[in-house]
Order: sequence, then C-alpha cells, then structure tokens
Amino acid sequence: MDYSTNDSKSTSKNKVVAVVGGGLVGALNACYFAKRGFQVEVFESREDIREAKIVKGRSINLALSHRGRQALKQVGMEDTIVSKGIPMHSRMIHSLNGTQSPIPYGKKGQYILSVDRANLNKELLSAAETYSTTKLNFAHKLLNWSTETGAMTFLRADGAKEEIQADLIVGCDGAFSAIRKQFLRQSRFNFSQTYIPHGYLELTMPPINGEFAMKPNYLHIWPRNTFMMIALPNLDKTFTCTLFMPFDEFENVTTGDQVIEFFQKYFPDTIPLIGADALKRDYFRLPAQAMVSVKCSPYHLSDKCVLMGDAAHAVVPFYGQGMNAGFEDCLVFNEIMDQLNEDFSAVLPEYTRVRVPDDHAIADLAMYNYVEVTFTRIRYHEAVKRWHWQDKVINQGLLCVAASVVGGSYLLVRYPPNMPNISIEQLWTRLQALKSPF
Repeated sequence: MDYSTNDSKSTSKNKVVAVVGGGLVGALNACYFAKRGFQVEVFESREDIREAKIVKGRSINLALSHRGRQALKQVGMEDTIVSKGIPMHSRMIHSLNGTQSPIPYGKKGQYILSVDRANLNKELLSAAETYSTTKLNFAHKLLNWSTETGAMTFLRADGAKEEIQADLIVGCDGAFSAIRKQFLRQSRFNFSQTYIPHGYLELTMPPINGEFAMKPNYLHIWPRNTFMMIALPNLDKTFTCTLFMPFDEFENVTTGDQVIEFFQKYFPDTIPLIGADALKRDYFRLPAQAMVSVKCSPYHLSDKCVLMGDAAHAVVPFYGQGMNAGFEDCLVFNEIMDQLNEDFSAVLPEYTRVRVPDDHAIADLAMYNYVEVTFTRIRYHEAVKRWHWQDKVINQGLLCVAASVVGGSYLLVRYPPNMPNISIEQLWTRLQALKSPF
C-alpha cells in the first residue's frame, strides 16, 4: 500500500526508537530521532556521566572536523560545541633536538577543534533530554533482544529486569557492541576485529603560571618512528598528552626512574612541562589501553535494527576521524530518512548500501596511516589522493620521492636495509612543504 508523505510521517510518530548506548553517537542519534518526533528511549549501561564523580571509559581528546560539525549543525548543536572547543590550525612537530615546526591543516582560517569527550557527551545527552519524546535510561545493561519482534530485556542497577518493545533498535554501544552479537548469529554477516600492537597512555601537562605550557592552537606531535606522543589543548589550560607505543615497549618501563630515562631519551622537552614527579606517578596510574579496528557488513537486520558508530566500524585513532565518522553516520541516516519517507524497510538497506563502503574506507585509511605513514595527521580524503598519487609516482620509478612526501615510513617499513641516511627530523622538514587542504 502506498502512503503519502504526510500520512507516513504522521503515523511514524507513534513508533518507538530504542537507542542502545548513551555515548557520543547514541546521544546525537537520540537528538535526530526526537527531532523527527519519534518516541526515543536511550539505554546506557553506565550511570549518568553528568552526575558521575568519576567518568569511566575512554578519555582520548577528540579532534572535531567538518564532518562532525555538519552532523551537529543539523540538530542545532554546532555553535554550543564549537564555543567549548579550542581551534587547532596546524600540527606542531617536536623534533628530538627541541625544534618545533608547524604544518598547517589547510588554507588560512581553516582548523579542527580540540574538544573534551566527556563534556561533549554531557552536552549531547542534555540536548536529547530537551525533547519531550525522549527518555534517558541509565544503568540499563542489555541482556537480550529479539531480531523478530524488537523486544529487549535490560538489567537495571537494582537487579530488576525491564522489558521494552521497540519498532527500531539503533545499536550505538561501541566496539564491543551487545547489539551486534545478534548479527553474528545471522547468515551472511561479515565481521572482522583486529588489535594493533600499539597501546595508548594518557598524561596531563598542567598550566604554567595559569597559562598553557605550550602554544595552544596546535595539535602537538612528537614523532619517534615506531611510537609517538600527541598533545591536545583543554579549556582549563592543560594539555592531554597521549603516548602511543607498542605494548612490549610499555612493558619495558617498570619503574619511575625508567620513565624519566625514557622521556629524557625521546621526549626531553616535555619533562619540565609535565613534571618529573607527575610523570613517575601518572605513567603507572592506569595500564596502557588497547586499540581495535572493527569492520562488519551489513549494518542492518531487516527493518528492526541498525548499527552506527563504533558498533559498526571502530577505527584506530591515527586519523582522529572515529567520532567524526560516527557523527556522519547519524547525518547520512537522517538524509536517507528524508529521501525514503521514514520507511524503515527501505531506509535500513539503503543506509547499509551507502555507508558501508565509506566506513570501511575510513577504517582502511586509518590502518594504512598507522602502518605506512606512521604518525602524521593527514585528512582522509587527502590521504586517498596521496595514496593514489603515491602509487602513480612509484610506477614511474620515483619511490624515494613518494616515500619522503608521505613521511618516509614506506622506506622504513619496506626497505630498511637500503634506507638512505636521513633522519626523521629531515623527513618531517620535507613534509612541511605539503599543503593539506581539508
């Protein structure tokens, strides 16, 4: 039976959309569905982070780019989030000898934003809650759900079980998604999970005399071949420093004195900025965290369930595009809802058709960047151009030129015995000549 646009939309408003996962993508999705007038139930296994004294989970600072901003703009959240972010116009490359070299992200006036993950999550939850059709359910752990009926069973903090029936389930519950487990039981569902050898550890660089210890409008990078450290500015004048390093390297550093020796060897300029005592203490505060890449297809089950964000495509963080890709999922789904009149039976397969290739490309590029271009921050559409350009140059016999342009690691990985006598600092100097458009 055919429905007119108005009739279809009026009847759809009685439908219940269950968003499983109250993180960044889940909270943004709640805003999108509520804006359309759906009854939205958000279920989050953790407590409300707006009331929690200690926020558990990942805390890597986030780089908000154009893709993410466009998704926020559609629900009126762009200005709020941008006002609480810090513009980063360039990368600032820190050489071992202390030299600092800026590499702009794009044209004059273009920048990405350093945003605090927890604050962003809080803002999006509060925005979702402003809609009268939205209910936020915290401390609700998903036990099971039915692919046939959309019925879900949750375990509450008080030990009681709660049943809910939903017309659409939106799985936004992260790389280890409980929603996705049902997909794994289905025929012709493709899934892969890959851990990389690197882990990450976070440290804090405090203000000095009430001001930033380094220039704030940069993404600071200390590239050191097989590992690196980055630092992003925060509104409280601190920097969050993230050390990316193979796990076996982390395991070699077991005492406070070894921490100082390690930093003295590789990041000597950061010791007075972070503080020797803080380094000795904070390095062992938490163990290094693992990083996983997840790819799957399709993203939907009939007209009952769809995956978004890390539940669909967790990526390693070396492009800084995980959040932006997840936000773009919400935007693309919303656009398809417009095109196909909110008909879930048509929208969900179309979303899979459109979005899977893009998300897989992001995952591949992030891994490619990790393996081949160890530790630059090239935008992924630009990386595709450079990737193809590099192949063309290689085919023309100009491997050395191509390798130096993309950061030199092609030589490091592919041809270590014949590698020319050139330092990583010299390679970064060559990289400065590149102009990376957004």
